[in-house]
Amino acid sequence: MDMQDDSNSAQIKLPAVLDLAAAEGFLDTMRSRLLAGSRLRIDASGVETLTLPCIQIILAALTSHAQVSIENPSAAFVSAFHDLGLGWGGAHEPGSATLEPATAAETIEDHIHPSPDAPMEETAMTKRILTIDDSKTIRDMLRLTLLDAGFEVLQAVDGQDGVDVLGKQQVDVVITDINMPKMDGYGVIRHMRGKAEHKSTPILVLTTESELEKRNLAREAGATGWMVKPFDPEQLVATINKVAP
Repeated sequence: MDMQDDSNSAQIKLPAVLDLAAAEGFLDTMRSRLLAGSRLRIDASGVETLTLPCIQIILAALTSHAQVSIENPSAAFVSAFHDLGLGWGGAHEPGSATLEPATAAETIEDHIHPSPDAPMEETAMTKRILTIDDSKTIRDMLRLTLLDAGFEVLQAVDGQDGVDVLGKQQVDVVITDINMPKMDGYGVIRHMRGKAEHKSTPILVLTTESELEKRNLAREAGATGWMVKPFDPEQLVATINKVAP
Protein backbone atom coordinates (compact mmCIF):
# COMPACT_ATOMS: atom_id res chain seq x y z
CA MET A 1 0.00 0.00 0.00
CA ASP A 2 1.86 3.12 -1.23
CA MET A 3 1.78 6.36 0.78
CA GLN A 4 2.49 9.97 -0.21
CA ASP A 5 2.38 12.88 2.25
CA ASP A 6 2.30 16.64 2.06
CA SER A 7 1.74 19.20 4.81
CA ASN A 8 -2.06 18.86 4.99
CA SER A 9 -2.95 15.56 3.39
CA ALA A 10 -1.88 11.98 2.85
CA GLN A 11 -2.55 9.84 -0.19
CA ILE A 12 -2.85 6.06 -0.07
CA LYS A 13 -2.66 4.11 -3.31
CA LEU A 14 -4.63 0.93 -2.83
CA PRO A 15 -3.19 -2.38 -4.10
CA ALA A 16 -4.81 -4.45 -6.85
CA VAL A 17 -6.15 -7.02 -4.37
CA LEU A 18 -7.86 -5.73 -1.24
CA ASP A 19 -8.22 -8.86 0.90
CA LEU A 20 -8.50 -9.35 4.68
CA ALA A 21 -4.82 -8.66 5.33
CA ALA A 22 -4.99 -5.48 3.27
CA ALA A 23 -8.16 -4.44 5.13
CA GLU A 24 -6.42 -4.66 8.50
CA GLY A 25 -3.41 -2.72 7.21
CA PHE A 26 -5.66 -0.07 5.69
CA LEU A 27 -7.61 0.28 8.95
CA ASP A 28 -4.40 0.91 10.92
CA THR A 29 -3.15 3.44 8.37
CA MET A 30 -6.49 5.24 8.25
CA ARG A 31 -6.63 5.54 12.05
CA SER A 32 -3.12 6.94 12.34
CA ARG A 33 -3.61 9.50 9.57
CA LEU A 34 -6.98 10.70 10.85
CA LEU A 35 -5.66 10.99 14.41
CA ALA A 36 -2.84 13.12 13.02
CA GLY A 37 -5.44 15.45 11.51
CA SER A 38 -4.52 14.74 7.90
CA ARG A 39 -6.91 14.76 4.98
CA LEU A 40 -6.83 11.22 3.61
CA ARG A 41 -7.01 10.77 -0.18
CA ILE A 42 -7.48 7.16 -1.29
CA ASP A 43 -6.34 6.38 -4.84
CA ALA A 44 -8.43 3.40 -6.00
CA SER A 45 -7.39 3.46 -9.65
CA GLY A 46 -5.54 0.12 -9.55
CA VAL A 47 -8.06 -1.93 -7.57
CA GLU A 48 -9.05 -5.19 -9.27
CA THR A 49 -10.52 -7.18 -6.35
CA LEU A 50 -12.31 -5.75 -3.31
CA THR A 51 -13.48 -7.95 -0.43
CA LEU A 52 -16.21 -7.21 2.10
CA PRO A 53 -13.93 -6.18 5.03
CA CYS A 54 -12.32 -3.48 2.87
CA ILE A 55 -15.70 -2.32 1.57
CA GLN A 56 -16.86 -1.98 5.17
CA ILE A 57 -13.81 0.04 6.21
CA ILE A 58 -14.05 2.36 3.21
CA LEU A 59 -17.78 2.88 3.66
CA ALA A 60 -17.35 3.63 7.37
CA ALA A 61 -14.49 6.03 6.67
CA LEU A 62 -16.41 7.95 4.01
CA THR A 63 -19.61 8.29 6.03
CA SER A 64 -17.88 9.14 9.33
CA HIS A 65 -15.05 11.45 8.25
CA ALA A 66 -15.43 14.40 5.88
CA GLN A 67 -11.65 14.51 5.37
CA VAL A 68 -11.60 11.12 3.62
CA SER A 69 -12.12 10.90 -0.15
CA ILE A 70 -11.85 8.31 -2.91
CA GLU A 71 -9.97 9.36 -6.03
CA ASN A 72 -9.99 7.70 -9.46
CA PRO A 73 -12.02 4.60 -8.51
CA SER A 74 -11.52 1.72 -10.93
CA ALA A 75 -14.46 0.00 -12.59
CA ALA A 76 -13.93 -3.04 -10.33
CA PHE A 77 -13.96 -0.81 -7.25
CA VAL A 78 -17.28 0.84 -8.16
CA SER A 79 -18.76 -2.50 -9.25
CA ALA A 80 -18.00 -4.07 -5.85
CA PHE A 81 -20.17 -1.44 -4.16
CA HIS A 82 -22.91 -1.71 -6.80
CA ASP A 83 -23.06 -5.47 -6.27
CA LEU A 84 -24.03 -4.80 -2.64
CA GLY A 85 -26.68 -2.25 -3.60
CA LEU A 86 -24.47 0.73 -2.75
CA GLY A 87 -24.35 3.35 -5.47
CA TRP A 88 -21.99 6.26 -5.92
CA GLY A 89 -23.16 9.84 -6.32
CA GLY A 90 -21.67 13.23 -6.96
CA ALA A 91 -20.40 15.03 -10.05
CA HIS A 92 -16.80 14.39 -10.99
CA GLU A 93 -14.27 14.95 -13.70
CA PRO A 94 -12.89 11.90 -15.54
CA GLY A 95 -9.51 10.89 -14.19
CA SER A 96 -9.77 12.91 -10.97
CA ALA A 97 -12.97 11.68 -9.39
CA THR A 98 -13.76 12.27 -5.74
CA LEU A 99 -16.95 10.37 -5.03
CA GLU A 100 -19.24 9.90 -2.06
CA PRO A 101 -21.22 6.68 -1.48
CA ALA A 102 -24.99 6.86 -1.73
CA THR A 103 -26.91 5.55 1.27
CA ALA A 104 -28.21 1.99 1.02
CA ALA A 105 -31.99 2.04 0.53
CA GLU A 106 -33.05 -0.11 3.49
CA THR A 107 -30.92 -2.34 5.65
CA ILE A 108 -33.19 -3.27 8.50
CA GLU A 109 -36.59 -4.91 8.84
CA ASP A 110 -39.12 -5.55 11.64
CA HIS A 111 -40.56 -2.04 11.24
CA ILE A 112 -37.42 -0.30 12.48
CA HIS A 113 -36.90 2.66 10.18
CA PRO A 114 -34.56 5.21 11.78
CA SER A 115 -34.88 8.79 10.65
CA PRO A 116 -32.11 9.71 8.17
CA ASP A 117 -31.78 13.02 10.00
CA ALA A 118 -31.07 11.45 13.40
CA PRO A 119 -27.67 12.87 14.47
CA MET A 120 -24.99 10.50 15.74
CA GLU A 121 -24.02 12.84 18.58
CA GLU A 122 -27.38 12.53 20.36
CA THR A 123 -26.44 9.15 21.84
CA ALA A 124 -26.76 8.55 25.59
CA MET A 125 -23.31 8.01 27.06
CA THR A 126 -24.55 5.23 29.34
CA LYS A 127 -25.68 2.77 26.65
CA ARG A 128 -23.62 -0.41 26.61
CA ILE A 129 -23.46 -2.36 23.35
CA LEU A 130 -22.23 -5.93 22.97
CA THR A 131 -20.94 -6.82 19.50
CA ILE A 132 -20.54 -10.51 18.60
CA ASP A 133 -18.60 -11.28 15.42
CA ASP A 134 -15.79 -13.67 14.49
CA SER A 135 -14.23 -11.12 12.10
CA LYS A 136 -11.68 -8.91 13.84
CA THR A 137 -12.02 -6.30 11.11
CA ILE A 138 -15.78 -6.02 11.55
CA ARG A 139 -15.39 -5.92 15.35
CA ASP A 140 -12.86 -3.10 14.99
CA MET A 141 -15.12 -1.13 12.67
CA LEU A 142 -18.11 -1.59 14.98
CA ARG A 143 -16.04 -0.51 17.96
CA LEU A 144 -14.73 2.57 16.12
CA THR A 145 -18.24 3.56 15.01
CA LEU A 146 -19.90 2.98 18.39
CA LEU A 147 -17.20 4.65 20.47
CA ASP A 148 -17.32 7.69 18.18
CA ALA A 149 -21.08 7.85 18.86
CA GLY A 150 -20.57 7.82 22.62
CA PHE A 151 -21.49 4.22 23.44
CA GLU A 152 -19.66 1.86 25.76
CA VAL A 153 -18.60 -1.23 23.77
CA LEU A 154 -18.11 -4.84 24.80
CA GLN A 155 -16.87 -7.41 22.27
CA ALA A 156 -17.18 -11.17 21.78
CA VAL A 157 -15.40 -13.29 19.16
CA ASP A 158 -18.12 -15.93 18.65
CA GLY A 159 -21.58 -16.91 19.90
CA GLN A 160 -20.39 -18.85 22.95
CA ASP A 161 -18.10 -16.00 23.94
CA GLY A 162 -21.06 -13.64 23.58
CA VAL A 163 -23.21 -15.81 25.85
CA ASP A 164 -20.37 -15.86 28.40
CA VAL A 165 -20.14 -12.05 28.34
CA LEU A 166 -23.92 -11.76 28.77
CA GLY A 167 -23.67 -13.96 31.86
CA LYS A 168 -21.33 -11.44 33.51
CA GLN A 169 -22.33 -8.04 32.10
CA GLN A 170 -25.51 -6.02 31.65
CA VAL A 171 -25.99 -4.62 28.15
CA ASP A 172 -28.53 -2.35 26.45
CA VAL A 173 -28.23 -3.72 22.89
CA VAL A 174 -26.65 -6.80 21.29
CA ILE A 175 -25.34 -6.75 17.70
CA THR A 176 -24.60 -10.25 16.46
CA ASP A 177 -23.36 -11.97 13.32
CA ILE A 178 -25.10 -15.18 12.19
CA ASN A 179 -22.34 -17.47 10.84
CA MET A 180 -19.85 -18.01 13.68
CA PRO A 181 -17.98 -20.95 15.25
CA LYS A 182 -18.99 -22.61 18.56
CA MET A 183 -22.45 -20.99 18.53
CA ASP A 184 -24.12 -19.15 15.67
CA GLY A 185 -26.24 -16.01 15.91
CA TYR A 186 -29.50 -17.95 16.04
CA GLY A 187 -28.19 -19.77 19.11
CA VAL A 188 -27.31 -16.45 20.75
CA ILE A 189 -30.79 -15.07 20.08
CA ARG A 190 -32.56 -18.18 21.40
CA HIS A 191 -30.34 -18.22 24.49
CA MET A 192 -31.12 -14.59 25.23
CA ARG A 193 -34.88 -14.94 24.74
CA GLY A 194 -34.83 -17.92 27.10
CA LYS A 195 -33.50 -15.73 29.91
CA ALA A 196 -35.86 -13.46 31.84
CA GLU A 197 -33.28 -10.66 31.97
CA HIS A 198 -32.96 -10.62 28.17
CA LYS A 199 -36.59 -11.10 27.11
CA SER A 200 -36.77 -7.51 25.89
CA THR A 201 -33.11 -6.69 25.18
CA PRO A 202 -32.86 -5.38 21.59
CA ILE A 203 -30.94 -7.79 19.34
CA LEU A 204 -29.73 -6.54 15.96
CA VAL A 205 -28.44 -9.11 13.47
CA LEU A 206 -25.55 -7.82 11.32
CA THR A 207 -24.58 -10.34 8.64
CA THR A 208 -23.63 -10.90 5.02
CA GLU A 209 -26.70 -13.15 4.66
CA SER A 210 -29.68 -11.68 2.82
CA GLU A 211 -31.98 -14.66 2.17
CA LEU A 212 -35.58 -14.15 3.32
CA GLU A 213 -35.66 -17.62 4.91
CA LYS A 214 -32.73 -16.77 7.18
CA ARG A 215 -34.25 -13.42 8.10
CA ASN A 216 -37.47 -15.20 9.06
CA LEU A 217 -35.51 -17.66 11.21
CA ALA A 218 -33.90 -14.77 13.07
CA ARG A 219 -37.25 -13.04 13.51
CA GLU A 220 -38.87 -16.22 14.82
CA ALA A 221 -35.97 -16.71 17.25
CA GLY A 222 -36.61 -13.23 18.62
CA ALA A 223 -34.32 -10.82 16.74
CA THR A 224 -35.35 -7.18 16.83
CA GLY A 225 -33.88 -6.29 13.44
CA TRP A 226 -31.68 -7.46 10.56
CA MET A 227 -28.95 -5.47 8.82
CA VAL A 228 -26.80 -6.62 5.92
CA LYS A 229 -23.04 -5.93 5.82
CA PRO A 230 -21.50 -3.60 4.96
CA PHE A 231 -23.28 -1.38 7.49
CA ASP A 232 -23.82 2.35 7.23
CA PRO A 233 -22.39 3.82 10.49
CA GLU A 234 -24.93 6.65 10.80
CA GLN A 235 -27.85 4.33 10.14
CA LEU A 236 -26.54 1.79 12.64
CA VAL A 237 -26.28 4.42 15.38
CA ALA A 238 -29.74 5.80 14.54
CA THR A 239 -31.15 2.27 14.71
CA ILE A 240 -29.61 1.65 18.13
CA ASN A 241 -31.17 4.88 19.38
CA LYS A 242 -34.48 3.74 17.91
CA VAL A 243 -34.57 0.33 19.60
CA ALA A 244 -33.00 1.48 22.88
CA PRO A 245 -34.08 5.10 23.43
